Amino acid sequence: MRSQWENFLTNLGDWEGSFTQVSPAGEILKDTPSRLLLEGLEDDKAVRLTLRRFPPDSPADEVVREYRSLGKDILFFDGGAFSQGTIQRSPLSAFGAEFGFVADNRRLRLVEIFTPEGDPDRFTLIREKRAGTDAPERPPLTLEALLGTWEGEAVTISPSWLSPDIVPTRLELRLDGGGRLVQTLEFGTVRVCSTARIEDSNLYFDDGSPPVRVSMLPDGASATFPERAPRGNPFFLEAGWLVEDNRRDRLIRRYSETGEWLSLTWVRERKVGQK
Repeated sequence: MRSQWENFLTNLGDWEGSFTQVSPAGEILKDTPSRLLLEGLEDDKAVRLTLRRFPPDSPADEVVREYRSLGKDILFFDGGAFSQGTIQRSPLSAFGAEFGFVADNRRLRLVEIFTPEGDPDRFTLIREKRAGTDAPERPPLTLEALLGTWEGEAVTISPSWLSPDIVPTRLELRLDGGGRLVQTLEFGTVRVCSTARIEDSNLYFDDGSPPVRVSMLPDGASATFPERAPRGNPFFLEAGWLVEDNRRDRLIRRYSETGEWLSLTWVRERKVGQK
């Protein structure tokens, strides 16, 4: 496994895109064009970030930052996928995470923010392509695109232990006779079955504690999150990206019952059967 800094450098480039504010239900609220330049300095010993956003009918805003090391709140995988976010949940402040994927000339990022009480609050979908390329955006994610059997592997690292734990995965998604979604997930030796009701572009897995929602978004993206993350209970936040019709990546950020960030998992899976 490459170093965290080397994986960070995979994201270097000139990225054109937009910041799209969405509701937890997937409703598009506001879209702002953007341009992000990530450039290596001093033989890539430092990285400068220059973000420009162009709000309609408002002056452009610019953020410039320079990095020589990485914080404890962010982890990268080989290929550049990453997540950055809250290390320890506090009862007095909002919490959440950003998830990022890289595939050739495209990037997709998703930010999920929650209130101090644990309710989903503000989500931002960031869709980018390398400047000068015509890499196409994926269609909005649909249930039909997810149905079937997916096989792959899950790579898990933690803030305190970067040596990866790798296990095979298998995910089966099908509809039952009553119109509910049935999910069977095998994660190494662990097997979990659950069902969800389907409402428009949202899947509600309401048979667990806490209930979990999957919101299907533009560009093949998905946000998975608890309907409410109660204090004293473990929970997870997840983002997914249907990179190709038969290839999907997911990032899962897990928290303990005390609100401590435990681990980050990168799932890479391919569709092997259609339901």
